Amino acid sequence: MAEPEKDLKKLEAEQAKDDADLLASLDKESKEFDKDSEIERILAAFRANAYDVLDLQPGVPDEDIKKTYRKKSLLIHPDKSSNPRAPDAFDRLALAYQTLLDEKKRANLDEAIADARMLLMRDLKLTVDSEEVKDPDVVFMKAWKEKVKWVLADMETRRQRQLKAQMQEEGREQRRVEQEVAERKRKRDHEQDWEKTREKRIDSWREFSGAGKKAGGGGKKGKKMKTLG
Repeated sequence: MAEPEKDLKKLEAEQAKDDADLLASLDKESKEFDKDSEIERILAAFRANAYDVLDLQPGVPDEDIKKTYRKKSLLIHPDKSSNPRAPDAFDRLALAYQTLLDEKKRANLDEAIADARMLLMRDLKLTVDSEEVKDPDVVFMKAWKEKVKWVLADMETRRQRQLKAQMQEEGREQRRVEQEVAERKRKRDHEQDWEKTREKRIDSWREFSGAGKKAGGGGKKGKKMKTLG
């Protein structure tokens, strides 16, 4: 029969192992929850606003952008997540990162965000000295973010319209060029055909001229017409 003290130690060891397994399971579930939560946040963000996708405030230094991207990309990497939407979220995160590291694209985005702030201030009849602007609260920030969406959407609409007009103009120019090329080809073909039949035309003219001389030289001379006056 086993001693009670040894049985107690064995039970404590088993309990400790169970507790460790439970904690490991909870930790794993917590990490999976964090991954899923971040994936959903990225997919819900306005993809045209790279700051929103990376969950950063405008004006942050490049170093913060790089650190944030590295942290989030490791968290939601498709190879480390069973979430079927992880690849899409990862691609959006990478695109946002590339946008903010592109000087021109980031400048355009910063300009759009600044325009949205001015438009919101105008809508709310605020100035740069207004308390809501100097120390924006959650309500102002939410409204600002929505205004950024509107500005970016408007910019994209304008870009698409300009692109369409440009394509139409390029199409007209392409047709004009094609017509000119076709006209030059027609003239070249006509000149080549004219040259090809040149000898034939000369021979025909010679035959015609020779026949005319024969017809005119064999008959009687006509009477000389009397000059009037």
